[in-house]
Amino acid sequence: MAALVIVLFVLALFIGYAATIYNGLVRARNEVKLTWSNIDVLLVQRHDELPKLIDVCKRYMQFESDTLERVVRARSAVDAARSSGDVSSVSAAEGALRTGLSGLYAVAERYPDLKTNALFQQLQNRISGLETEIADRREVYNDAVNAQNVRIETFPDAIIANLCNFSPAKLLKFTADQTSDVDVKLAFGG
Repeated sequence: MAALVIVLFVLALFIGYAATIYNGLVRARNEVKLTWSNIDVLLVQRHDELPKLIDVCKRYMQFESDTLERVVRARSAVDAARSSGDVSSVSAAEGALRTGLSGLYAVAERYPDLKTNALFQQLQNRISGLETEIADRREVYNDAVNAQNVRIETFPDAIIANLCNFSPAKLLKFTADQTSDVDVKLAFGG
């Protein structure tokens, strides 16, 4: 009888330990989802601001439709990638959008009236602020992904993770040119 009690006690400890590991893995996975959701909110906000910026620019830049079209296409690509939830696609689409915005800001330098337009300045500052927030949230997201992936790969969590089909999350990576500030002077060779 004492042996049965000991076996039941050890079994209860094992189940409790396994449940603790499982709950920790669930918390880690949900932290990744939450941090991605925070990035998604900012991507949507920026997505909503870009048409306003493009409309303001259209009033001044009648002959720069190619630049504006590039930003519109890139905006659509980011939205499609964001909607699919594919982190790798978001990274690539973000690069194209950043390049398009860089070109737009560079072209805007040719239009003094546009550069001094209060709405343009406000929208440019808003989008630049969102870019900074996205970069900050990307760092938080990657930290959460790393924490989850480490748990999934280390013993004894790896045993529970494999049994319960926890899969590693992907880091959100951008190249250096996608994260650097837009240098308008360089765009004009000066």
